[in-house]
Amino acid sequence: MTPPAPVTDAALTGLRSGFTGEVHVPGDPGYDEARTVFNSMIDRRPAVVAGCADEPDVARALRFARDHELEVAVRGGGHSVAGMALSEGGLVIDLRRMHGVAVDRDAMSARVGGGAVMSDLDRATQPFALATTGGRVSTTGVGGFTLGGGSGWMERAWGLASDNLLAAEVVTADGATVRASAEENPELFWALHGGGGNFGVVTSLTLRLHDLPALTMALLLFRPEKGPEVVRTYRDVMESAPDAAGGGCIYLTGPPEEWVPEALVGRLACAVLLTYAGPEAEARDVAAPLLALGPDAQVIDAVAYADLQCMLDDPPGMRNYWSAEYLRGLPDEAASAFCAGAETMPVPTGTQHVLFPMGGAVARGPADHPLPWRSSPWAVHPFGVWESAADDERAMRWVREVRAAVMPWASGDVYLNFIGREGQERVVAGYGEQAYERLSRVKARYDPGNVFHLNHNVKPAVALV
Repeated sequence: MTPPAPVTDAALTGLRSGFTGEVHVPGDPGYDEARTVFNSMIDRRPAVVAGCADEPDVARALRFARDHELEVAVRGGGHSVAGMALSEGGLVIDLRRMHGVAVDRDAMSARVGGGAVMSDLDRATQPFALATTGGRVSTTGVGGFTLGGGSGWMERAWGLASDNLLAAEVVTADGATVRASAEENPELFWALHGGGGNFGVVTSLTLRLHDLPALTMALLLFRPEKGPEVVRTYRDVMESAPDAAGGGCIYLTGPPEEWVPEALVGRLACAVLLTYAGPEAEARDVAAPLLALGPDAQVIDAVAYADLQCMLDDPPGMRNYWSAEYLRGLPDEAASAFCAGAETMPVPTGTQHVLFPMGGAVARGPADHPLPWRSSPWAVHPFGVWESAADDERAMRWVREVRAAVMPWASGDVYLNFIGREGQERVVAGYGEQAYERLSRVKARYDPGNVFHLNHNVKPAVALV
């Protein structure tokens, strides 16, 4: 393919004329900040970063990309581990200026700008004692998170983020704005429940909210040698726990907090994070078998949801590589395989080796959505985070080894927001074969030229013939 010709000053002047937001090109002040994403391993130089302030800006940027044959990337939170929010030499539609959140207490909903991150949403709903399922990192973009399915701490109680999607405004490849809801463009609305950013630029989402009068967090730390007993106990607890209980079992580097024993600071520890949509007394009842194991450190207290959401935030500038496997079950052999993965985990780093319980409202959600992994009871999520490029090889190798170790119990389905570029077979596994074919027909209607392909891509049906 012939590379596009350089964008001329005259063309940029035309783009900027009438553009409400801000346009950055190489050499501009602010350009390097505009192209920096969550994963510091990603270093791409777009020709243009269009910081859009409204839908007309988005449409104008899309027309500019088409006229100048520039590859299009869409940036919300910029948390794609593969750096899909950036295009080398292309045009980035940067939605971060479109981050407003409007809460409708009577309707129990929030209208969220396409560039909002989780903290924008969580802080806006907190004064109303309302919330919805959000990502486990406060800087995650609400849009990409929701469109990809949306797995979070409260999913067992409220379902996935996409289960709470009520409507969306979408700017399509031809620059038109369409509304998707159960009544308007229902097939597109269906596709947005897990189909990602394949169909256009989602400039706003309307999300269902839930009452959250009380939230309790229990964080228990154990020495790593107790890990196998902790994991088995955690499994038994969560398999009979009420839907109000969520969280995960996490091997991590012990944090330098006052409540953490010095022997665990900077060293491998096995943690249980229990989230409970209710009072502390009820949370303690659920956690009782784990507390009976004698944690080396513990914190159990009421917590604001927005504060819980930022507990696992990583500092900027870290290198990232993640993946996941969803399991059909967690027999003792699978639990042992999970624990064994901690033995080679890069420590001390920000890396986390996570076991998530599914079930509850997740499993009861719409079976026809392109989210086949929702029926799996457990998820293993090796989340590699480190600082030095010298650790790249061993960190990425560790992630792949964890996947291989639990493969005998894997369902084959996968939550695509948890992985990078792992091939087209994994993309299809993320949607399910039948759902993928249906998504491809929706794609052919709204993006027949596959303009929006920097994602876990669904090819338009016409391209499949």
